[in-house]
Amino acid sequence: MLVLYPEPVDPDHFRDYYVTKHIPLVKEMPGLLACRYSFDVAAAKGEAPYFAVFEADFADAATLAAGRATPHGQRVAADVANYATGGVVVIDYPIQDATD
Repeated sequence: MLVLYPEPVDPDHFRDYYVTKHIPLVKEMPGLLACRYSFDVAAAKGEAPYFAVFEADFADAATLAAGRATPHGQRVAADVANYATGGVVVIDYPIQDATD
């Protein structure tokens, strides 16, 4: 899963809330294998269209869907409104290994 965050109304609130409240919730998401985030989003050319990025790894789409359907997964999704005042783009996709 990839989550892209456009610039929020209050960047300082976003950072503080995200790190101290949202990420601890996310880390307890059922089925989560690993997750990463960054506030240092840069574009190869020009200005980056996103303020922050988050990546999460799940074994497969069914595991992600099951985790989202739990009460905890629903709490994680509902919590986004508490900090992402600029909106959010959530993208789910299976990974293909391109190193072979």
